[in-house]
Amino acid sequence: MAKKSGGHGGTPALVALEAAHVTHTVHPYDHDAGSGVGYGLEAAQVLGIPAEQVYKTLMATVDGTLTVAVVPVSGKLDLKALASAVGGKKAAMADVAAAERATGYVVGGISPLGQKTAHPTVIDETVELFDEVFVSGGRRGLDIGLAPADLIALTGAVVADIARD
Repeated sequence: MAKKSGGHGGTPALVALEAAHVTHTVHPYDHDAGSGVGYGLEAAQVLGIPAEQVYKTLMATVDGTLTVAVVPVSGKLDLKALASAVGGKKAAMADVAAAERATGYVVGGISPLGQKTAHPTVIDETVELFDEVFVSGGRRGLDIGLAPADLIALTGAVVADIARD
C-alpha cells in the first residue's frame, strides 16, 4: 500500500516534498464520506496506523492571523495553548471558507505542506515520540508518512504542547 513518491507530482504537498528531496511514503485510501469518524481517524483505521501517530491539520486564527495547528487525530486542539505557543492572546477556529482559500485545500484534505500561503505553524510536541508520522497529503483519502524532523523543518513549525485528550 505504501509507496515512495517518484516524481509523479500530484498535490501541492507531494510537489513540496519532492522539491525538498524529503523521504516520504504515500498512502492513498478510499475515503468513506459516511464513516462518521472524522477524516483523520478514518485514515488511521483504514491504514492500520495508531491514531496517536496520525496528525490532523487544523486552521485557527490567533489574534486575527491564520495559524496552522497540527495535532494527533486522537486528541483535540487546545486553543489557549495554541495562542500562547505563537505569542498571541486569543485563538479561535478559522472560518472553513477562509481556511480553504488560504491553503488551497478542502477541509478534510488540508495538509500542513504545500499550502498556497505560508502560515505560522505549531505542531503538538507528541510528534517527537515517533520515527514517522502521517499527515494529510492534500486531498481526502491521501496521507503522507514522513519523519517528524522533516515535517517541522518544511513547515517552519514551533513544537509545543497544544493537544488535549
